[in-house]
Amino acid sequence: MSEPTGPLHFETRAVREQMERTGYREHSMPMFLTSSFVFPGPERMEEAFTGGNDDIIYTRYNNPNNDELIRKVCSLEGAEDGFATASGMAAVFASMAAFLEAGDHVLASRAVFGSTHQILASLFPRWGISYTYVDPLDIDTWEAHIRPETKMIVLETPSNPGLQLIDLEKAGALADKHGLILNVDNCFATPYLQRPAAYGAGLVVHSATKWMDGQGRVLGGLIVGKAELIEQVRFFCRHTGPAMSPFHAWVFSKSLETLAVRMERHCANALQLAGALENSALVERVFYPHLPSHPQYELAKRQMSMGGGIVAFELKGGLPAGRRFLSRLKLCSLSSNLGDTRTIVTHPASTTHSKLKEEERLAVGITPGMVRVSVGLEHPEDVIADLLQALGEG
Repeated sequence: MSEPTGPLHFETRAVREQMERTGYREHSMPMFLTSSFVFPGPERMEEAFTGGNDDIIYTRYNNPNNDELIRKVCSLEGAEDGFATASGMAAVFASMAAFLEAGDHVLASRAVFGSTHQILASLFPRWGISYTYVDPLDIDTWEAHIRPETKMIVLETPSNPGLQLIDLEKAGALADKHGLILNVDNCFATPYLQRPAAYGAGLVVHSATKWMDGQGRVLGGLIVGKAELIEQVRFFCRHTGPAMSPFHAWVFSKSLETLAVRMERHCANALQLAGALENSALVERVFYPHLPSHPQYELAKRQMSMGGGIVAFELKGGLPAGRRFLSRLKLCSLSSNLGDTRTIVTHPASTTHSKLKEEERLAVGITPGMVRVSVGLEHPEDVIADLLQALGEG
């Protein structure tokens, strides 16, 4: 068959991007569940280890399944190269640790995931790496906090769980002006809704566990970006060992084939739920990027093609009301995960962000009464009915 002419759409690339077929001419990529690979002779083996060829050596380094997944995500994100890790947090850590050394400084958005905060606040100081948190809602103040030793800007947008957005165009311009690495966690948006590399991000990180798998089955992380940066990530990961399993890579690669279809439904359901919650007298406020009441609605419309699958809201009555609400749910799941086909409800202050001090949570909008909903693929009316009855309105 001849190659297609012209650029392919996102959905087509997600389905058709795959590694070369083996001699068995399989239609779908097989699983390469092997720890190592053999060579036809000593010369070829020596070349593989010295960089003289691209032969696959060992699954900790790379594997056909991992390579296909990376190639697919790079195509969807508009990135040059990548590396697949065993979990999302392995990807977050490697995307920073591969570049930082004693004396370096990181500029980070205050609204980052709880475990990312622990890396910055608890682990990096042990190795002489410092950080400064900046206001995600006021990017114009960030430049004042850049030091001579600043090496990287770390952010996530939309943030977890408060759905605060950061202007990626401004962040990219700031990083470029000062020669810094812009490292963006794009987990909540996925490449279907937002592509940070187009705004100058040198590194884009994902917890593939979430929307990329989409069914709550396996763990995995991805780092994609500029080739010269990924080369350093690859060196770091090859010698520290956070490689993704080939089986998980195979699952993720197949899951990406339906990412566009799933995200369309997740986003549509989430927008409908956000509107219903906004009309509840028992809800203080609702946070959803593509809801007109969101304080960064115009930025969200400009930066994200749809609003995503997460809805956050603040209950009147604080923590007691939150506990009462969660205990009344009948259909939705109580879990710390997100991005599943099933709707999941989480209380961030007591779970995912419980390690933060109260003042740290409040600084990024995580109040005792905040609830995060990962909206699934059920019929939206059933999800809405369950949440409203748990609120006491059903």
